[in-house]
Amino acid sequence: MTLKFTVIVPARLASTRLPNKPLADIHGLPMVVRVAQRAALSAATQVVVAADSPEIVMACEAHGIRVLLTQVNHPSGSDRLAEASQLLGLGPQDIVVNVQGDEPLIDPELINEVAALLGKHPLASMSTAAHEIHDIAEFTNPNVVKVVIDQAQMAMYFSRAPIPWWRDGFSKGIDALPQPAALRHIGIYGYRVGFLQSFPKLPQAPIEEGEALEQLRALWHGHKIAVHVIDKAPGPGVDTPEDLARVQTLFRA
Repeated sequence: MTLKFTVIVPARLASTRLPNKPLADIHGLPMVVRVAQRAALSAATQVVVAADSPEIVMACEAHGIRVLLTQVNHPSGSDRLAEASQLLGLGPQDIVVNVQGDEPLIDPELINEVAALLGKHPLASMSTAAHEIHDIAEFTNPNVVKVVIDQAQMAMYFSRAPIPWWRDGFSKGIDALPQPAALRHIGIYGYRVGFLQSFPKLPQAPIEEGEALEQLRALWHGHKIAVHVIDKAPGPGVDTPEDLARVQTLFRA
């Protein structure tokens, strides 16, 4: 039986690095519409944008994208997802995949794989993805989140630090990469709805506050996160004006 799941795209108008980011034009369409259209190519039973403003709602409705207006003051995307899942009337065992609203080149098959992980791993509350790191600068960059997994491909830890630490190889500094390869975390998440709706109520974890990584809250409270490892890096997301220009060029091509 095919696993049923819902894609929710949280879209927030405020952005410090790229104002009005969800409405940024990408080859004639707002970015959030491009993201929803890509997500609709997955096996999801429905794709819904969770917006924080009437401007995003109008942009989605103008292009036939289902959209919900959620509260403007959510502290995180997962809080917005939790509200949206309630508005949609989803049950606790239903599965939601969070596709970020700044990923207009998201691979639909990656969405399917992240959802499928929760079908394969009944004890996992969340799922996500990663790929191997082949660049030293990426490995040492604190803006690149790394993840270490166990033999069952469950996350052991996420960090901005270069992990795993190669004790002997790094004794004179990081001038090579560890083996087996380190993994870069990709910001896509699958959730069981029951967990998703309880997650914002969990106390923040000290490691979450230190690393500024929300997924560490789940690990801190004993929840399992399954990780799908892909062969290569996904298409670029959009965080800055330079990122937007790069993606606009790709769409024109």
